Amino acid sequence: MLSDQDRIFTNLYGMNDRSLAGAMRRGHWDNTKAILEKGRDKIVEEMKASGLRGRGGAGFPTGLKWSFMPKETDGRPAYLVINADESEPGTCKDREIMRHDPHALVEGALVASFAMGAHKAFIYIRGEYIREREALQAAIDEAYDAGLIGVNACNSGWDFDITLHHGAGAYICGEETALLESLEGKKGMPRMKPPFPAGAGVYGCPTTVNNVESISVAPTILRRGPEWFASFGRPNNSGTKLFALTGHVNTPCVFEESMGLPVRELIERHGGGIRGGWDNLKAIIPGGASCPVLRKDQIEDGIMDFDWMREARSSFGTGCMIIMDQSTDVLKAVWRLSAFFKHESCGQCTPCREGTGWMMRVMDRLVKGEADLEEIDMLFDVTKQVEGHTICALGDAAAWPIQGLIRNFREEIEDRIKAKRTGRMGAMAAE
Repeated sequence: MLSDQDRIFTNLYGMNDRSLAGAMRRGHWDNTKAILEKGRDKIVEEMKASGLRGRGGAGFPTGLKWSFMPKETDGRPAYLVINADESEPGTCKDREIMRHDPHALVEGALVASFAMGAHKAFIYIRGEYIREREALQAAIDEAYDAGLIGVNACNSGWDFDITLHHGAGAYICGEETALLESLEGKKGMPRMKPPFPAGAGVYGCPTTVNNVESISVAPTILRRGPEWFASFGRPNNSGTKLFALTGHVNTPCVFEESMGLPVRELIERHGGGIRGGWDNLKAIIPGGASCPVLRKDQIEDGIMDFDWMREARSSFGTGCMIIMDQSTDVLKAVWRLSAFFKHESCGQCTPCREGTGWMMRVMDRLVKGEADLEEIDMLFDVTKQVEGHTICALGDAAAWPIQGLIRNFREEIEDRIKAKRTGRMGAMAAE
């Protein structure tokens, strides 16, 4: 279990003062100038050595991403864009940083931008996050007033500005290139890659897009050393991480814990156990709505990190688990997710535009038991035609929950179809 002195987010529950004075008492902004004096290359090397992987879902090594930014400017400015959109269903960790520990993000933005040669950062915050935006803007204003950002930030000789940009509540704008389009005032639709944002991002300039948590942990890693951060978890899955538990647990929560702990331990210790006991568990979605659902027997010995979840044919994602007990109609749960992805598709790519609606309609009939048995394989085949054939990963996100359902709950789907045919539906029918 993570000890208190190893926690990066020391005000996760808002019990302490979130203002600049409170943040400084808890160790934020502690001689930030010394971190900047390490120089760009040293900061990037230490971030690589820490083993930090992106905390927004994809898990790309953060230090490596920073290193893609051009070392020498060609006259274009460089930008850091922080993805605070957090619209993945079941995911609610970054909002706790923004509303209770916002100075962790503001300081991280300065350090990361300096490491990439960017004098400007944009924070793109989700449209529904009203109070979070107010808390974050207050922290930015305090940092400007104290000279921590702005001209000659922290007396380092580095000029640095932050702009907080409020989105309009579109899930697709959590995808990095759709976010950049929205930031520029256009319709939030993903761009083709290449060029990648490090070559041509916002306003056609070198840009790095990072998740809130990935940026917020950087100053603490650089203060305490990459070896300290890398000491948690397993190789290639190191560090501490914000997790969340939602659904049928006794105490739904967001908490900071070491990577690589058993799934059951996280649920029992932090979630207060499954509603009705461990044997009442039916399934989990490990890291937000786009991750394939796993049965109870598949996660008995499960480890909560990137590699284990990939080996289990699911995904670690954001580390925010959705827990389902035996009362859950898992077909209806996945149908609900397919309806969400259909609604949020931007419509740019034909496989996604047409496929998400098609998959949702077949799921609707599966839930009611009205489909034919052959349609199960046909639905799986269509998910494979959507997956990997779109500009961004929304097509994949729509396909994976359905693939997980068919792989792991096929008997339940077939039983419902047979029950409908033989008149056994009765009270179990999904209305």
